[in-house]
Amino acid sequence: MAVVASFAAAANTQGITVRDDAQHNVVLAQPAHRIVSLAPHATELLFAVGAGAYVVGVSDYSDYPPAAKQIPSVGSSSALDIERIISLKPDLVVAWSSGNSATQIARLRAIGIPVFESEPRQLDVVASSLLRLAQLAGTEDAGTAAATAFKARLAQLDATYRQRPTVRVFYQIWKKPLMTLNDSHMVTSVIRLCGGENVFGKLPQLAPTVSTEAVLQANPEVIFAADGGSSPSTSWQRFPQLAAVAGNNLFTLTPNWMSRPGPRILDGAAELCEKLDLARSRRR
Repeated sequence: MAVVASFAAAANTQGITVRDDAQHNVVLAQPAHRIVSLAPHATELLFAVGAGAYVVGVSDYSDYPPAAKQIPSVGSSSALDIERIISLKPDLVVAWSSGNSATQIARLRAIGIPVFESEPRQLDVVASSLLRLAQLAGTEDAGTAAATAFKARLAQLDATYRQRPTVRVFYQIWKKPLMTLNDSHMVTSVIRLCGGENVFGKLPQLAPTVSTEAVLQANPEVIFAADGGSSPSTSWQRFPQLAAVAGNNLFTLTPNWMSRPGPRILDGAAELCEKLDLARSRRR
């Protein structure tokens, strides 16, 4: 992704300037030591680069690492308490472009709080995010170590699964209404890494609603239920003609690994890759 090659970051006598995922320049006079995170994945990224001690506020469900659960909440990702955020006197807010209210993000900027918008949609951008957030927090050494480890593990997964036969995948994120994710989402980057093909990847919406009939027509070989929700078998076993049912390839994934574009997404990738290999082994 272009952001990896083009993000601007410089520390000099004028301070620190970093380009965020929304292509805004985030400018600080000095490293941020009072940081508010507005999404669980952003909280994980900050802790991963050694900036956890500087995080003074988080959004609801910021539960990893365990130390994050001790930090005061500023509300849910979609309904933030702006006054609470202001009262914490942050010198940096890390926001979530598609999960936070654009109006609320704009309000924070309007009152002069620097905002870094985090929206990794490719796996290599997670490594880039680690580097950029570390620069903003002044924890470059820890950020470099985290990014290097992430890239090494990603390369290992890529080398392992790059040549595996393609498996057609339906990734279910919600049951009623039935929802999935398209090719622009980070999850599809993981599916591709593992040798999978997202059967609804070409739909224009990031998280489209689909019909049961559309799934039957697409006839995926594997169905994943995201984030430990109800097993997909409860919904799909009544369709024995479906390839995923016939092959016994209805899988539930570990909660939060795939839904949060932070370092642990590679744990989710390893799990998903193993499930796709299991599906390959069951081919007749």
